[in-house]
Amino acid sequence: GHELELHPPSYPWSHSGLLSSLDHGSIRRGYLVYKQVCAACHSMEYLAFRNLVGVSHTEAEAKALAEEFEVLDGPDESGEMFTRPGKLSDHFPKPYSNTEAARAANNGALPPDLSYIVNARHGGEDYIFSLLTGYCDPPAGVTLREELHFNPYFAGQAIGMAPPIYNEVLEYEDGTPATMSQVAKDVCTFLKWASEPEHDHRKLMGLKVLLISSILIPVFYYMKRHRWSVLKSRKIAYRPPK
Repeated sequence: GHELELHPPSYPWSHSGLLSSLDHGSIRRGYLVYKQVCAACHSMEYLAFRNLVGVSHTEAEAKALAEEFEVLDGPDESGEMFTRPGKLSDHFPKPYSNTEAARAANNGALPPDLSYIVNARHGGEDYIFSLLTGYCDPPAGVTLREELHFNPYFAGQAIGMAPPIYNEVLEYEDGTPATMSQVAKDVCTFLKWASEPEHDHRKLMGLKVLLISSILIPVFYYMKRHRWSVLKSRKIAYRPPK
């Protein structure tokens, strides 16, 4: 019910400032979290491996990531389907072939696609972070079906997803300690970027608009005053009719 619902607090994200960019080291670590923890159940079908290039990975790295996956392709000349290593142009592979298979594997619950999840949920990355780290025991008198879990941030509090992250759930390549909150923060930053890949560019353009305007507006204001000064200082005298 609503009385048990918690609203996520506002966390001080390094990208929440008016002119702050996303933390690209965090995006890189967050992709690893998605790949190793989330991708077993959650698709990100609107993201392709090429999208990572220049954001979190080099072209060679993204190519190597794509090649780890076998992709069904075809038909070939003889009409047969075949598998091949993934390419940069391929989208992230889906864990299930269809929604029925996804529900069957998850006690009837459908794991949502994560491509735009941050912008699709009220509270954005604050909500996702709170949800991932907010699992707790149900309060006295609240009982849940066996396959459900108590989460005060989830609408209705009974969520089908078991707690997905914990301390040291994976090891980071850059040596960052993989605490539960660090893992949650990184995957939220990655999902924020996936939902809004234009984020950094938009803020950079905003900065340029501010800089150029701050130069042009005083110039135009001065010119306007200069032009109008002739009219503003004119004395108009009416001669009474004879």
